[in-house]
Amino acid sequence: MPKQRLLQLFSCFLIALLIVNCQRSTTPPATLTVSAAASLKDALEQIQPLYEQQQPVKLTYNFGSSGALQQQIEQGAPADVFISAAPKQMDALQQKGELINETRRDLLRNQIVLIVPRTTTGVASFQDLASDRVRRVGLGEPKSVPAGTYAQEVLTALKLLDAVKPKAVYAKDVRQVLNFVESQNADAGIVYRSDALSSDQVKIVATAPETSHSPVIYPIAVLKRTPNRDAAQKFVQFLSSDAAKAVFGKQGFSVSSATQSTSA
Repeated sequence: MPKQRLLQLFSCFLIALLIVNCQRSTTPPATLTVSAAASLKDALEQIQPLYEQQQPVKLTYNFGSSGALQQQIEQGAPADVFISAAPKQMDALQQKGELINETRRDLLRNQIVLIVPRTTTGVASFQDLASDRVRRVGLGEPKSVPAGTYAQEVLTALKLLDAVKPKAVYAKDVRQVLNFVESQNADAGIVYRSDALSSDQVKIVATAPETSHSPVIYPIAVLKRTPNRDAAQKFVQFLSSDAAKAVFGKQGFSVSSATQSTSA
């Protein structure tokens, strides 16, 4: 074969290779929208760069109360993955056929705690919420905020609900309860342990007995509407990895021993 012909073929090969590489480099990463309970904000934001360094994915978070997120999904809001702070909201979506059922699993557990401003003294137990020293108690709205539902269960079990109801200041999500106590717009609040540990302006004075409320479980699932099923499933799997577990543990969560949930 003439030398000139070989040079032409080699030049064509280099051009084709360059075009392919350019196409690969300009292909945008898949975008995943993760609708997650507000109490997961700090942990998931720390996990984001860890994951994006490993995968060609851009994570977008939508934080809020689990009830509000459930309603958004039911109304057609774009989302690939849902993580709620209680099974109730996940069950509702599963019953409506919104989930890829085999991807659902119990991801995390948490504890319910009583917090007060760091400088507060004289409040050391849930029973103190009934005293005159406490005028305002921050609580999540129980109809839409799982932390509020758990708080109501605790207060009912401890026979304090009637005494606390007139003092209640209701919040749209658990992070707002934390903000109420941080700003001293509430004398005390009931939140998750993970939220309390995220702030240096509050302190935990009591932990609710586990028998006083339903288990605090965070289920996760991929939604049927996702256009990126494989990428979404990989992200769900990553949240059970050692790297993710280390972040969750530092934030006050415990990793659920159950790997899959079949609740509906």
